[in-house]
Amino acid sequence: MTGGRVRLGALVLPDRPGPGGAEVWRRVEDLGFDHAWTLDHLSWRLPPDAPWFDALTTLTAAAAVTGRIELGTLVVSPNFRHPVVTARQAMTLDHVSGGRFVLGAGAGAAGADSTALGGPVLSPAERAARFEEFVSLTHSLLREPTTTFDGRHYRAREVRMVPGGLRPGGIPLALAATGPRGMRLVAEYGDTWITIGDARTPGGQYERDAFRTLARQLDRLAAACERAGRPPAGLRRLVNLSRVVADPYGSPERLVELVGRCADLGFTDVVVAWPRRDGVFAGDMSVFEEAVSRLRCGPVRGGND
Repeated sequence: MTGGRVRLGALVLPDRPGPGGAEVWRRVEDLGFDHAWTLDHLSWRLPPDAPWFDALTTLTAAAAVTGRIELGTLVVSPNFRHPVVTARQAMTLDHVSGGRFVLGAGAGAAGADSTALGGPVLSPAERAARFEEFVSLTHSLLREPTTTFDGRHYRAREVRMVPGGLRPGGIPLALAATGPRGMRLVAEYGDTWITIGDARTPGGQYERDAFRTLARQLDRLAAACERAGRPPAGLRRLVNLSRVVADPYGSPERLVELVGRCADLGFTDVVVAWPRRDGVFAGDMSVFEEAVSRLRCGPVRGGND
């Protein structure tokens, strides 16, 4: 990056129905966040009887009660989504939000989401190949008026996307990736790269090791961009800090310090989870709001590439 301000985002789980959920999204915007995201799963790490709602429908509701922040998926999953339907929903959400939508996508992990539709269990290599098709087709759908595609996992026949997204360059595509094939896709198709550090141990590494992992991933991303002939500075780099370290806003000073470390590494965007009363992402709301306020008063800036 070129010394610009690190943009701060909030991750809001899709577990809040009705007016209570709307109030959270309003509060995210009022606190000055630059963007807000929600997870895209059929089920996640909450108890089986806990509420859990659809990501894109949740973001449509969020768009109706906000007017400034970007809204995005962190991230849509090929485990149960087809690029044609997903791109149509993304286009619709982009118009509902006035051009504020970012489509985040990942390869889809093994687990309940991957078997819910009754399909075969895919190996990591097969999921990577599926993701390659998913990204290629989705990119075309988001940027071309008509798309035809023939692949092993997906097909599309003369699919028209009218009127398309509101931004001149099309709906931004944010891609989660850490391996060589994924990094190549980011360099070729992505507007933003997303990471949670070591996906095998999210939040479970020592912080020193976690930040070393992030630094290595940034180096691999730079190398992928160089091979693709793309300047890395043109790509946003987003880290979901709440999946990298434990309790990132245990104190206001801690969050400011961690965001500064991310900026020093070269991240342009940092996301932290909206505090919940208990369980996953539990945190003290007053401490969280104080930490965010301090970041707003003294924006953290990164170094040069």
